[in-house]
Amino acid sequence: MLSRLFKAGEKVLLNLVSKKDLHMASRNQEKSPKVQELYDLCKETFTGKAPSPASMAVQKLCSVLDSVSPADVGLEEVSQDDDRGYGVSGVSRFNRVGRWAQPITFLDIHECDTFTMCIFCFPTSSVIPLHDHPEMAVFSKILYGSLHVKAYDWVEPPCIITQDKGVPGSLPARLAKLVGDKVLTPQSEIPVLYPKTGGNLHCFTALTPCAVLDILTPPYKESVGRSCSYYMDYPFSTFALEEGMKKVEGKEDEYAWLVQIDTPDDLHMRPGSYTGPTIRV
Repeated sequence: MLSRLFKAGEKVLLNLVSKKDLHMASRNQEKSPKVQELYDLCKETFTGKAPSPASMAVQKLCSVLDSVSPADVGLEEVSQDDDRGYGVSGVSRFNRVGRWAQPITFLDIHECDTFTMCIFCFPTSSVIPLHDHPEMAVFSKILYGSLHVKAYDWVEPPCIITQDKGVPGSLPARLAKLVGDKVLTPQSEIPVLYPKTGGNLHCFTALTPCAVLDILTPPYKESVGRSCSYYMDYPFSTFALEEGMKKVEGKEDEYAWLVQIDTPDDLHMRPGSYTGPTIRV
């Protein structure tokens, strides 16, 4: 009789312990920071090559990324009243950054062989000039503020001309098609660029103070050919197509000639400290 009671009590106790463990596990899972969830998904998804646009993993990642708020990564939204710099109306394509514009702050969250998680914090009028992401995919989430994005993809097969064959050292210009020229906000759909589509070459102009959470896969790595190159864009009418080149489809203003340039001297960027939840690697 006592033996039965003991076994019954032991069973009840085990059930209680089991339920408590499940409850604690559930609470721990609920408390997992959003940035940790994002990291875990990136680690599970990325292999070192840019993912396919049609993959379910990409859709899932976009869904999680879209739910991230400034507080999830240790940021506070900057006042929209910051009116330093020129804004959009006073910006020319040759002088996009006001002389007194503050630098862009770069926050490194995590970097490994297969992906990078980072944040760019822009003051008003600051610019990241036109640049590329060779053989990479990039997922971006606007955390706060408004950001103007202009994006191109290369025309394939490559259409390349020499600006002035009579001038030694004249740089080649390559034809690209405009695929995006719009303002992004936290409510915008997550933009994703791929090696050949989605606007692999883009430039950013901050219309207000804003912050962007970026995931790059694979990361930049100069030793394997994934270095960041900068470009100047010129209207299609600037140069004439050479003999034998195929005419462009659609309107000419949908195309531009891109000429590679050195890293712009007016690219103001500084490192900052990530203050969000620590990621468990």
